[in-house]
Amino acid sequence: MADWEQALAELKRGCEEILLEEELIAKLKEGKPLKIKAGFDPTAPDLHLGHTVLINKLRTFQQLGHEVIFLIGDFTGLIGDPTGKNVTRKPLSREDVLANAQTYKDQVFKILDPAKTRVAFNSEWMEKLGAAGMIKLAARQTVARMLERDDFKKRYANNQSIAIHEFLYPLVQGWDSVALEADVEMGGTDQRFNLLMGRELQKDEGQRPQTVMMVPLLEGLDGVQKMSKSLGNYVGITDAPNEMFGKIMSISDELMWRYYDLLSFRPLDEVAALKQQVAEGANPRDIKILLAKEIIARFHDAAAAEAAHQDFIQRFSKNALPDDIPELTVRCEGASMPIANLLKEAGLVDSTSEAIRMIKQGAVKLNGEQKIDDTKLEIAKGSSEIYQVGKRKFAKISLQ
Repeated sequence: MADWEQALAELKRGCEEILLEEELIAKLKEGKPLKIKAGFDPTAPDLHLGHTVLINKLRTFQQLGHEVIFLIGDFTGLIGDPTGKNVTRKPLSREDVLANAQTYKDQVFKILDPAKTRVAFNSEWMEKLGAAGMIKLAARQTVARMLERDDFKKRYANNQSIAIHEFLYPLVQGWDSVALEADVEMGGTDQRFNLLMGRELQKDEGQRPQTVMMVPLLEGLDGVQKMSKSLGNYVGITDAPNEMFGKIMSISDELMWRYYDLLSFRPLDEVAALKQQVAEGANPRDIKILLAKEIIARFHDAAAAEAAHQDFIQRFSKNALPDDIPELTVRCEGASMPIANLLKEAGLVDSTSEAIRMIKQGAVKLNGEQKIDDTKLEIAKGSSEIYQVGKRKFAKISLQ
């Protein structure tokens, strides 16, 4: 296998789509360092594992000798990226943008090599473009073309407002590719329209169009919806090691392989060997432990990963209660409170319906031992007990 073929195989790992793959092959065959661009609008200061799918791919490019440009959209952040939104996003202040940008830089260098990463801010060229330049840029596309974008199309069809400045976002992102002379731009599958805009503008400027590489949106811990802090199904890269370990161990065996493909740095042949072990009877839990320890070591260190593993064994494998159980007081107007309401008020579940479902599944315990199986159980006022929901949620609740 030629060097470029090995490189392509590693780059395609976990990649949803490449436009156009033959162009990427031609660029790899040239044997020259490529400029790999990925843009980040600093609209929120914290990253989760879903964000790192793309950053991991940038790391692969670095290891192959290519130049990674980590583009912080301090200019586009002032517009507000409308991707996937059904309302106009509120622009950030300049201070917020710069503060979040610094936090992003601190976090991504847990994965990327700082010495091989060029950090750029798109205000550098966009502010020089000026008002006249922006008008010329806006003249490159029509309203009809912008309404081809899925989220704009849906909002227009539903009579929801679209601010004029939102149409500028794809154009500015595309112009970033012109300014950087990018060879490859990476983004999520929800960024398709914006990524292709860069190709169009580069062609107009007489540049070789960038190859577009799109990575999938990582499913969250529930295995259904994309990982999101708002949905609570995320693993934050700043999560404590024990919390990170517990979350990763909670994923399904099937989802584990998806996480290996998109998050693990293990070579493809090693992952294939792990799959073979499971096929021959190995416990998937042990393979999941390897994944959890690898990810924790990446964002903390190997010692923290091992300590989290031992804590997990102590806490769950031996059915031991953790030492750091939070103590809560829940107020009750009557003489008792239904168990489902108690769990909801204590924050161990999001709703009473979830509490009832967890009880029926046998996932609610009292004092670490007794399973609660009565969904209509009334808890007497004045009681103080330790409640456990699932594998990771504990609280000592006093009902007053």
